[in-house]
Amino acid sequence: MPNEVIFIITVFAYLGAVLLFYKLFGKAGLFAFSIFGTILGNIAVCKNVDIFGIATTSGNVLYASTFLITDILSERYGKSEARKAVIYSFSVMLLWLLGTQLILAFTPNDSDFVNESLQVIFGLVPRITIASLAGYITSQSIDVALYHFIWKKTGNDQSFLWLRNNGSTLISQAVDTVIFVTIAFAGTYPTEVFFSILLTTYLFKAIVAILDTPFMYLSRRIKPLGEK
Repeated sequence: MPNEVIFIITVFAYLGAVLLFYKLFGKAGLFAFSIFGTILGNIAVCKNVDIFGIATTSGNVLYASTFLITDILSERYGKSEARKAVIYSFSVMLLWLLGTQLILAFTPNDSDFVNESLQVIFGLVPRITIASLAGYITSQSIDVALYHFIWKKTGNDQSFLWLRNNGSTLISQAVDTVIFVTIAFAGTYPTEVFFSILLTTYLFKAIVAILDTPFMYLSRRIKPLGEK
């Protein structure tokens, strides 16, 4: 299956899953998906792929979906609940960093056959995760703050929901991309390749940010099971 088709499927699968988790589990479902997205996104970002002839990572869609989550929480429950999702995901990423390195610290026995593969994946985790932690906590904090800043300026008018959603996300993801790519890849690639990664990473995150707009509108119509 072509990467372009997989990309499109992935966008609708993950953004749709955000709404499904919200419907089934309410706020808890959004918190859970936010944690899932940040953890798996840190693994997926290690895999480079070509989409529409542009080199990028396979983790962009999943990671970008977490911004939809904070926007839904901001819209439906307020700034404090959106910040909880950021804190929960940030804390679990710290634990993830510790856990992966403890796994690598074990000496494998003679029958082991996965240690070398784990060394490849988890060996990249410290730099990738530190980059992700710095980008995530900064950009998500900006996203929540900007969302409510725009909300105060436009009021709770649904016709401006697209502005709150896209305005906060596009700016905060630009910040996230600069921080993440700089820490994760600076010095690893030639300068022209580094800036190519920077631009393409943001490009695909921006595409997802725009595509999540209908999902943001749908989230306002969802009444989670068990919530009054």
